[in-house]
Amino acid sequence: MRLLALKIDIDTYRGTREGVPRLVEALKRHNANATFLWSLGADHTGRAIKRAFRPGFMKKVSRTSVLEHYGLKTLMYGTLLPGPDIGKRCAATMREVAAQGFENGIHTWDHVRWQDGVAQADAPWTEAEMNAAVERYKTVFGEPPHTHGAAGWQMNAHAYRHEQRLGLTYASDGRGTHPFWPVINGELVRVPQLPTTLPTLDELIGVDGLDVHNVDAYLLKLTESALPTGHVYTLHAELEGMKLLPVFERLLAGWTEQGYKLVSTGELLDTLDLQNLPYHHVEMGEVPGRSGTLALQGALFP
Repeated sequence: MRLLALKIDIDTYRGTREGVPRLVEALKRHNANATFLWSLGADHTGRAIKRAFRPGFMKKVSRTSVLEHYGLKTLMYGTLLPGPDIGKRCAATMREVAAQGFENGIHTWDHVRWQDGVAQADAPWTEAEMNAAVERYKTVFGEPPHTHGAAGWQMNAHAYRHEQRLGLTYASDGRGTHPFWPVINGELVRVPQLPTTLPTLDELIGVDGLDVHNVDAYLLKLTESALPTGHVYTLHAELEGMKLLPVFERLLAGWTEQGYKLVSTGELLDTLDLQNLPYHHVEMGEVPGRSGTLALQGALFP
């Protein structure tokens, strides 16, 4: 069976409040499942302005029109405006998604703080951020989380180890080609990784003649050949749940026509032979169309 898992990263208050309900409706229209990964603390999107000094960031911003997709108010949260507490103000939305039968997990506590700070952070900082998200998740959903997908695909060694201590069933923290057991500095972490296998819309739009009218055709070309262990596509409530919803609906229809069953990452996990998954190092590296470095599936271990 051809499987394609949909992983929805939810970064902002607006994306939670407006984008998520639209995505739920679209998924139901296309008989598709998905995993929703929540930002559970304050929305401090405005603090991402310091990324303007990162190589390649302004080029990406000019391609994907951050103001158009996120809105001026969101871009002031955490600077000129106080950041709304997403987990408190949108708990009802989150619980409704669970009530609709969708899988849920943790994206982050503070998206900007994690994405910009975790790479160089020590163990206490990393664990405090993750623990805050876990406690809020339990408050919202009444049970502990079983999966995590790192904000901005940013991780460090402490985060992988803490996922194991938290008892997570699996995670989807990086980019790669197939599921694997992660090896951190020679240490096996017993939380399997289901990496994102496909490029995201914001990495593609504005590159090599791709735009909102043809980017879906490009992605569908990439999925003509199925992977033995399935594809994982990451979308964002702020993009596919808002201005790019028509593109996402064309993708859903196209993947269905290609014979894919559209599933959650948890459903994909259930099809895997975990005992025979390969071991891979994890490393930080670049991905075309995205500024900075992010977590990647590295070489086979040993």
